[in-house]
Amino acid sequence: MKDLINLYSYENDLLNKGYKLIAGCDEAGRGSLIGPVYCASVILDPNNPIEGLNDSKQLTEKKREKLYIEIKEKAISYKVIAIDNKTIDEINILEASRLGMEKAVQGLSVKPDYIITDFMDLYHIDIEYLKLAHADALSATVAAASILAKVERDHYLVELDKLYPNYHLKENKGYATKSHKEALMEYGPSELHRLTYAPVQEAKNKQLRLDLDF
Repeated sequence: MKDLINLYSYENDLLNKGYKLIAGCDEAGRGSLIGPVYCASVILDPNNPIEGLNDSKQLTEKKREKLYIEIKEKAISYKVIAIDNKTIDEINILEASRLGMEKAVQGLSVKPDYIITDFMDLYHIDIEYLKLAHADALSATVAAASILAKVERDHYLVELDKLYPNYHLKENKGYATKSHKEALMEYGPSELHRLTYAPVQEAKNKQLRLDLDF
């Protein structure tokens, strides 16, 4: 119970100050070489707390999947947004993550009166917010958002693996593992790879050289 109380400490402090609808924001997939970055916003019900919340990266897949269902069942509101790879290449991953978080907040069914973000400024949201480092391990609402974003992104990568089996996406979830980088160099990038990321650029340049030699 101690961990549950600690994780809700920021929310409880805000509730004691009179805020009622507190949203958490986080993203998943910033470091991935392929596909969208997923961003989520969640307003939890303070009268129906969820045990076991934590930074999604610290949870097992089985635990994340269980919490994913529970969050969606118990949350006052939630929204998950995917910002595609072309947008990431156009505006960079930081701005794409910011855009996704702002869209997720705007997509909530009720407007929050306070937001906690995982160290992200929200420039186009007219709501007070706290930019908190490591928020996904310190705030229940941000932890919940991190779980929704990661699980939905993982589901997407499992499906993407069926279309692009050469890249082993089911296993590496799009990150720059040895097998993923080797596959990029052998087969070149797909239309969903992020072309501004160094390993993808390297593979694309190799492909261009081969085309010119041919």
